Amino acid sequence: MSPLNHKLLRDLWRIKGQAGAIALVVAVGVSLLVMMSGMLSSLQDTRETYYERYRLAEVFAPVTRAPLNVLEQVGQISGVASVQGRITGGALVDMPGQALPVRASALSVPRYQASRLNDFYLKHGRALDPARTDEVIVLDSFAQAHDLQLDDTLSATMNGARRSFRIVGFAMAPEFLFTTAPGEFVPDDARFAVLWLNEDALAAAFDMKGAFNEALLSLERNAKPEAVLRAVDGVLDRFGGQGAYLRKDHMSDRFISEEISGLQATSVAVPPIFMGVAAFLLYIVITRMVQSEREQIGLIKAFGYSDFEVGYHYFKLVLVIAVAGAGLGCVLGLWGGRAMAGVYQSVYHFPFLVFHIEPAPLVSGVGVSVLAASAGGLFVLCRVFALTPAVAMRPPAPMDFSRSGAMNERLKSWLDQPSRMVVRRILRNPGRLFGAVLGVAVGMGLSSAQMSLMSGFDDTLDLTFGVIDRSDVSVSFFETMPAETVFDMKHLPGVVEVEPTRAVGAVLRNGRNSYRGTVSGLPANARLNRAVDKDMADIVMPETGIVLAKSLADILEIQPGEVLQVEVLQGRRPVLTVPVASIAETLLGSPSFMLMDSLNRELRERGQVSGVYLRVDSDQLPALYEALKAMPSVAGVTRREDARAAMQKLMDTGAGAMRYVMAAIAGIITFGIVYNAARIAFGEQARDLASLRVMGFTRGETAFVLLGELAVVVLLAIPLGVGIGYYLSFLIAAGFSTDLYQIPTKFRPDAFGIAALAVVLAALVSGWLVKRDIDRIDLVATLKTRE
Repeated sequence: MSPLNHKLLRDLWRIKGQAGAIALVVAVGVSLLVMMSGMLSSLQDTRETYYERYRLAEVFAPVTRAPLNVLEQVGQISGVASVQGRITGGALVDMPGQALPVRASALSVPRYQASRLNDFYLKHGRALDPARTDEVIVLDSFAQAHDLQLDDTLSATMNGARRSFRIVGFAMAPEFLFTTAPGEFVPDDARFAVLWLNEDALAAAFDMKGAFNEALLSLERNAKPEAVLRAVDGVLDRFGGQGAYLRKDHMSDRFISEEISGLQATSVAVPPIFMGVAAFLLYIVITRMVQSEREQIGLIKAFGYSDFEVGYHYFKLVLVIAVAGAGLGCVLGLWGGRAMAGVYQSVYHFPFLVFHIEPAPLVSGVGVSVLAASAGGLFVLCRVFALTPAVAMRPPAPMDFSRSGAMNERLKSWLDQPSRMVVRRILRNPGRLFGAVLGVAVGMGLSSAQMSLMSGFDDTLDLTFGVIDRSDVSVSFFETMPAETVFDMKHLPGVVEVEPTRAVGAVLRNGRNSYRGTVSGLPANARLNRAVDKDMADIVMPETGIVLAKSLADILEIQPGEVLQVEVLQGRRPVLTVPVASIAETLLGSPSFMLMDSLNRELRERGQVSGVYLRVDSDQLPALYEALKAMPSVAGVTRREDARAAMQKLMDTGAGAMRYVMAAIAGIITFGIVYNAARIAFGEQARDLASLRVMGFTRGETAFVLLGELAVVVLLAIPLGVGIGYYLSFLIAAGFSTDLYQIPTKFRPDAFGIAALAVVLAALVSGWLVKRDIDRIDLVATLKTRE
């Protein structure tokens, strides 16, 4: 081993604490990159494999009732590869021991052949017997939530009639990765079921003999999707077509696509921050080493080593730290990616997981970390090349302190000797102080932004289920009901207040921007389910015009006063042109609102309602649920508290779980930065501190000279970290927000206070670790000349 390599090993051992902390920062950045790349590739590959293996349709075309021979016309449309009709219907499942009825979707299974499209994965049990109409296959996640077993009996109300079925299997399906009842946004395995029945059984239940009410289509490779949609609508319009739509507009696929988009945004934005911090820390470390080893560099060059060999020696120090951190990061990233992919598999009910990481993230993670670290070291290495042996072996020219005499006299009047030493050191090296302050502020900014994100998740729940929705129970109907239904609801047990609503499926268009969603009709002076502005004040529904959620207005790129086209997808399917009246602050979904009377008037359906919100006496809830179960028109009953709990679970899993990972990572980097600042200061002042001890300074005074600068760094970094964290929270919140839920961002004193406290605690721990080294310092060895 060459002498320079021996020196490299000694240097690494001497700065092992700093090198380890820097390598950990590099490892965090690389692991985050590898982990998120692994999650993304696993989610995307698993989703596509699942879709392909079980033939998820590319086009869904709901219709009121169409004869089976219409499928031939649909199949002849240019671009359509295959088509299949099926029967779908709503049901209420009566679970033993549960007062609240459970909403369900019933789907038909072809009698003598496998489904060409939208097949399901049979996890347990067997297929349906074509000769029997009393058998059912149940969605596995619902079965697990209620501990259902094979051969159990399930009672369901379909089209006003109660039927009993025997469970013969449990299944999973690609169209139910995100399981939520139609018209709702919050998934809940316990409150929504999917039932697969024989086609004959479902045809009899919904009067669909020889007919279908949903067409499923797959497309040819070069098909033009929009043209296919128009052609399908043209064929199905006369049978009550409700607007064909693409897979990307299906609720399940839309949600998981939004999750993937959020992960992609985070994976692009966050890892570079860690790499930049690592480069900065390496720059500080190498700068200190070059400054403290000037004479050694001169001697090495005097012994015949070239500028390149000496520069490469210090560059290898950078490479060793960077590669060690990158290697650790790759291992942690592979482990973390596999673990998080398993979480997503559970959350989204994948029956299998296609987990693999492409070589590209590993190569790029190592390459980017090495390049970032090299960038931090190359600036310093230029100084190594510039040093000639004669110049390097001379001590550096002393600094000119002649102008500081007056200041020293003023400082003496109110600062003791150790405090003056701290102040002078800070004033003589403002650049180093600024770098340390910036590094600690970035770490604090990351921590505070993550804690702001956590508070933002809670605000989403509080605003949605405390300010906007103030009902106790919401009830939806299978079909629109006359206004008299509201009066009937008032006479149900325990009902204190009833508020009707009207929901209409529609496509909203503004130029080339469009969104398939729902227009909600609200009564004037709504109290139980409101539209509010950014100040949480009620928005008065206009007589003419539409109110859009902020997220929806952003998607459509439209402002109040501009005109919006609304293509209604039911009834006469009119196309409305309405002005945008105002923007509402909603954090769940991307809804739009109109005055209910105006909406019904535009649809020429006076006094129709599709659901009601109820405020009820809590003591009367069981009686109310029994009464609702007996009403054949009721499609679903939802308690607000159940919806809130389900939303909380959603936000704590999947992408929501990433907030905890990110918060832990932010804490690691904050401690790494603070600890490195303390270690670097100790390395620079080791001989000075030893001299102070020899001159009679106590251990406490000596530690104060060193750690006083760290205290100043922390105090200056806290306000800067608040500013960085505030603006960074907007970037992170935007990455986690989807069109299904949005994370609000605002100044949160508690989040920034906790982040500041974490920085202070990191400084105290780092100071304690460094003070131990100060107390153990070998005065004789430290004061010896090293040449």
